[in-house]
Amino acid sequence: MSSLILLFGCLLLGIILRRIPDFPRNSALVLNQFIIYVSMPALALYFIPEIHLSTEVLLPVAVAWICFAGAALLFWSLGTLFGWSRKLIGCLILTAGLGNTSFIGFPVIEALYGKEGLQTALLVDQPGSFMVLSTLGIGLAAYFSKGQTGSKEILRRIIRFPPFLMFVLALSINLAGWHFSDAMKDVFQRLGSTVSPLALVSVGMQLTLERRSKHWGFLALGLTYQLLLAPLLIWFLYVVVLGQRGQVVQICVVEAAMAPMITGSIVAASYSLKPRLANMMVGIGIPVSLLTLAIWYWLIT
Repeated sequence: MSSLILLFGCLLLGIILRRIPDFPRNSALVLNQFIIYVSMPALALYFIPEIHLSTEVLLPVAVAWICFAGAALLFWSLGTLFGWSRKLIGCLILTAGLGNTSFIGFPVIEALYGKEGLQTALLVDQPGSFMVLSTLGIGLAAYFSKGQTGSKEILRRIIRFPPFLMFVLALSINLAGWHFSDAMKDVFQRLGSTVSPLALVSVGMQLTLERRSKHWGFLALGLTYQLLLAPLLIWFLYVVVLGQRGQVVQICVVEAAMAPMITGSIVAASYSLKPRLANMMVGIGIPVSLLTLAIWYWLIT
C-alpha cells in the first residue's frame, strides 16, 4: 500500500509543482539528469554484484530482451507501413518495450509470491530491463533522435551512458567474486531508492493530458502492447513453446505485464522522442496496469 501511495503521491506532487510560478521551469530536466547520472548507477552497484549467475537465470533475464525485441519489430513495421515519424517509432519502442519491473514490479511480486519471488523479479529487472535500457535502449534513442546516426556515434553514446558504465563495473565485481561493505551497500541502496520518486515527480511535472491530443491513439496502441501483448508473448514462448511451468514462469509473465518503465520514458524525453507521449504512457499506464495485472494473475494461477 505504501508503494501505491508513494507512486500516485509523487505524480500528483509533480503536477502541483509545475503550477507553482516560482518553481524553476527546467526542474524536470535536472531531475532526469540526476536519475541518469546518480540514481541508476547506484542501483547497478547495489544489485548486480550480489546476483548469483547460473543457467537458471536465463528465463527471467530473457523477459525484457524478448519484450523489447517484440516492441521493436511491431512498431518499426507499423511505422514503416503507415509512414510514422522516426521520433514516434522510437518513443513507442522505448516506452512500450520496457516494463516497470522494479518500482511497481518488486512490491507487486512480493505481495503475490512472497520474498522468494523477489529473487526472480530481481533477475527480470537488473540483467534484464536495466541492461536493455542501458544498451539497446540508448542505442535506439540515439538512432531515432536525429536521423541516421552512425554506428560509432551510437556506440559512443552507449559506453558514455553512466548506468551502462556502472553496470559493466558491477558485473566485473560480481565475476571477480568481490563484494562491497555493508556501509557502501547502504549508500548505494539509499541513492538508488531515489529513482522512482524523482522520476515520478518529473513525469508529473511534464504530464499534459489534452482531450484532443493526437497522441491518444498511439497511447492506446503502446499500452495494448505493453499490458496485453507482451505478457501474452512471454506466456506463449515459455508455457506453450518451451513447456515450462511453475512460479518462476508465472513471475515472468506478471513482470512482462507491468506498466511502462519510468526511466524508459525519461530517456525518451531526454532524446526528444515525443516527450508528451512518453509521459502519458507512464502517467496513464500505471493506473491502468493495476487492473490488467490483476487479470493476468487470475489467468495464470
